[in-house]
Amino acid sequence: MSENLLLEVDSLLLERVRRYAKASGRTEREAIGHLLEHGLFACEAEMKARFDDSDADALKAAIAALESIQDDPGFSLIGRAKSDGAEAPVPAGRHAAG
Repeated sequence: MSENLLLEVDSLLLERVRRYAKASGRTEREAIGHLLEHGLFACEAEMKARFDDSDADALKAAIAALESIQDDPGFSLIGRAKSDGAEAPVPAGRHAAG
């Protein structure tokens, strides 16, 4: 069973829907249903991707813990470069390429 829905839609938006319907070979009604469904999927995905406060606090704590790891000649240097543009140091036991 379907229900009727009466909306006041901006004329530019309605024209975009009509162009989409024509280009996709759908009726205006089918196009509106398709666009509503896909738009809802996109909005629901955005909502799921957001962190709540406890998630954000846990992530901040994990980042702070990682940032507090002391520099060593090994893994903590991965991805780090000196701020003066010089090459990052080569970990002990490794030779620079070249």
